[in-house]
Amino acid sequence: MTDATLLSQPGRDVKVEMRSSTSNFMRVARYTIIRMFVLFITVVIGVYLTILIANMGGYVDQIRRAQIREEIGQLVLADQQLRQLPAGERNQRIEEMVSIREKQLGLDRPFAVRSFGYLSDALTLNLGRAERMASDSGSKTVRLILLERLPPTLLLFASSNLILFVLSLFAALYLSRSYGSMLDKLTITLAPTSSAPAWFYGLFLILIFAAIFQILPFGGMVAAPPPEEPLQYLLSLLRHLALPVSAILLSNMFLGAYTWRTFFLIYSSEDYVEIARAKGLNSKAIERRYILRPTLPFIITSFALTLIQLWLGAIILETVFNWPGLGRALFQAIGLYDTPVIVGSTVIYAYLLAITVFLLDFIYALVDPRVKIGEGTRRT
Repeated sequence: MTDATLLSQPGRDVKVEMRSSTSNFMRVARYTIIRMFVLFITVVIGVYLTILIANMGGYVDQIRRAQIREEIGQLVLADQQLRQLPAGERNQRIEEMVSIREKQLGLDRPFAVRSFGYLSDALTLNLGRAERMASDSGSKTVRLILLERLPPTLLLFASSNLILFVLSLFAALYLSRSYGSMLDKLTITLAPTSSAPAWFYGLFLILIFAAIFQILPFGGMVAAPPPEEPLQYLLSLLRHLALPVSAILLSNMFLGAYTWRTFFLIYSSEDYVEIARAKGLNSKAIERRYILRPTLPFIITSFALTLIQLWLGAIILETVFNWPGLGRALFQAIGLYDTPVIVGSTVIYAYLLAITVFLLDFIYALVDPRVKIGEGTRRT
C-alpha cells in the first residue's frame, strides 16, 4: 500500500461515516413524518366516530328539537299574554320561537354538515360550552368542567396504579425466583379473579367496611363539611381513598404479577442467562442486566398506557364511590346527552394516546439498542 493510499484512507472513512449519518437522519425523519401522519389520521377517524356515536348518527337532534319545543311550550303557558292569544296565532308564535332557538343551536343545518364542523373544533381543541352540565363554579365551558374533575381522578388512579405497578413488579420478580412454590401456585390460582372489574370488588368492600364494620366511609372524596385543618383534611382524604384504591388493587394485582412473572421466566431461561450464572454473577446482577432490561419495553408500554388511561378515569367505579372525577363526569354527560363534554374528553384522550404511542418508539430505541428507528427488523 502506497503512502498516498494511506493518507487518503482517513478521509474516505470520514466520508463514509458522514454518508451513514445522513442516511440514518433521513431514515429517522422519514419514519417520524409517516408515523405522525398515520397517527393523526387515526385520531381523526376515532374522533369523528365518537361524534357520530355521541350524536347517535343525528338522532340526538330529534331529542333536542323535542326538548326545545317542550321548553318553549311551557314558557308560553306560563306567559299570561301569550296564553290568551288565539290558538292559531299562539301556535305560530311557538313555531317562530322554536325556529329561532334551533338556529341558535345550529339545528337548522343537516347533521352531516355540522359533524365536520364539530370535527374541526375538536381537532383544534375548541371544546366550546356544555349544553347541560356545569362546573362547581357555575361555568359551562367544557375545558373548565374537565379540568375541575381532573385532580380527583389523578389522585385516585395515579396513586393506585403507582402502588399496583411497584407491587406487581416486585411480586413478579420474587415469583420468577421461586417458580413452583406454594405462593407461585397461589398467584396462578388467583389470577382469574382479575376478570372481575374494580367496581365489583368495591361493592363488597363498601358492604364490609362501611356498612357492617362502619370503619370507613361509603364514598366521596372528603368528609362533609371538609375539615379546615390541613392534617385533618389529609386524614379524611386518605380514609376516603382506602376503599377505591383497595378495589383497584384487588382487581389487577394477581393478573399483573402473573403476567410479568411469565415474561421474567421466559427471559430467565435464555442461554445468555445460563452463561451469566455459569460465570458466577449474583442473582441481582443477572436480574438487572439480563432479565429486567430485555423486558423494559413491555414494562414501559404497560406503565405509559396505564398513565394515559387516567384521563378517562373509571365510569362505574367513580360512580359507585361517588368520586368527583372525570369518569363520573363522563357518565353524567352520557346520561344528559351532553355531546360537547363527551367529545371533549374523548379527543383529549385520543391526542394523549397518539403522542404516547409516538414517543414509545423512540423510548424503545433508548432502552434497547437492538431497536432501530425506521427499520422493520431488530438487529441482534
